[in-house]
Amino acid sequence: MNELVAGPGSSGGEPSVVGQRLRVVLDAERVVDDLRRYFGIGLPPGAGAFTGGRFEHLAGGGDRRQVADRFTAEDLVAVQTLSVTVPAPVALDLLSELLRGIPSDTDLSEADASIVADGSPAYRAWCLLKDQYKIGWVIAGKLLARKRPRLLPVYDRVVRCALGHPPSFWTDLRIALREDDEALHHRLLGLRESAGLPESVSALRVADVAVWMAHPAPGHRCP
Repeated sequence: MNELVAGPGSSGGEPSVVGQRLRVVLDAERVVDDLRRYFGIGLPPGAGAFTGGRFEHLAGGGDRRQVADRFTAEDLVAVQTLSVTVPAPVALDLLSELLRGIPSDTDLSEADASIVADGSPAYRAWCLLKDQYKIGWVIAGKLLARKRPRLLPVYDRVVRCALGHPPSFWTDLRIALREDDEALHHRLLGLRESAGLPESVSALRVADVAVWMAHPAPGHRCP
């Protein structure tokens, strides 16, 4: 995705290599251990789990019914666990109407293509966030992933480096998850179970963590 030209929901045409690259990550022998280590599963008391393991669970989650359609102070703290900070002047209250138009109970693999297409509430919310003062495409994506963890993936420089940047990452990932009777989506759910993670960790978040652990930021060389 060229974050300055084509947004995450724009039309991508032919399927990209996103699915192929993700399968390579998920087929690695270390993937279950990586997931358990990231979320602190089975670690002794005091062992250093990753702060990002609290992203979806902080204050009960950003998609719980009471707060699903508005950003809260807890959401801003949650994205800090993913190593980004939302600037104080950002007017997140502008997004409530758009959030109401984004399904909160739908997996990306099951979503209609229009839900992540150009002009959709999700795409417009991403654009509005991206253009806010000192936000940009990375923070915009992480804020939306907090509010809609089953539908909208984290997409940052590490994920882009590992999986590529097609004209539409959301669309390409959706296609990959739906191929072969949703084989990749079910693979992610199987890894979640094997790692002992709760169901509140979405398939998309399993993918994000697996990629991040296999391709840590200090080592990646992509722009």
